[in-house]
Amino acid sequence: MGDRRQDPPTVTERAFIDLHCHTSASFDCLADPGKVARAAGARGLTHLIVTDHDRIDGALRARDAAPDGLTVIVGEEVKTTDGDLLCAFLERPVPPGLSAMDTIAAAREQGGLVGIPHPFDRHRGSLSRTIDLAALAPLVDWVEVHNARLLGGGNEEATAFAREHERPGVAVSDAHSVLEVGVAYTVLDGDPSTPAGLLAALAGLSVVGSAALSAPGALVTGRASYAVRLWTPVAKVIQRARGNGRVRSQLSA
Repeated sequence: MGDRRQDPPTVTERAFIDLHCHTSASFDCLADPGKVARAAGARGLTHLIVTDHDRIDGALRARDAAPDGLTVIVGEEVKTTDGDLLCAFLERPVPPGLSAMDTIAAAREQGGLVGIPHPFDRHRGSLSRTIDLAALAPLVDWVEVHNARLLGGGNEEATAFAREHERPGVAVSDAHSVLEVGVAYTVLDGDPSTPAGLLAALAGLSVVGSAALSAPGALVTGRASYAVRLWTPVAKVIQRARGNGRVRSQLSA
């Protein structure tokens, strides 16, 4: 008789990741980086990309404070001349004021990844307001198809765009307070702790509608409350009084 022994079944690691989150390093947020990291861990996230506006020091502090079981990835929400872009796996900040193309190149030089945040949000610095997104789509690694802070139909437009251009669609909190951390997130199969790992996990994520919970990935599509969002203008005033306004471009025109 032949050997009846079988290899044990392969167990696929599952990750719960919020790819867009802010701390008090941002000009419009008062959330302590350590508290943000601890909240993410307490709410079951395994990975968190901290993407403060035009700086990475808050992400570094959050990484240092991360509890066991949580991987904090250093990222940045960069204000380009064409609109906002997200960069991840950074070693140094990408300066604001570059074009979208040059910002992507600067992130790639560091081995980083790039995503498009809230592409159809009319109330923020979205790329769709100034640039041909179709030309940019092949150059990015994911598109936010559910941003928990977005008002109106922008998430639905982003879902259609990601599907048309075959880009992975993710759900994010875009948290600007500790209360919002992990209110929306993406479930991935694999280990997104490295650029290669995140790319591989995203490759298995179908672009789906906001209600989808299908394998191999799922979009958990919570919403930030209106009351929490109203705190952001207050945070801006407080940060300005503290001398922590928006980072200005040092690049010459």
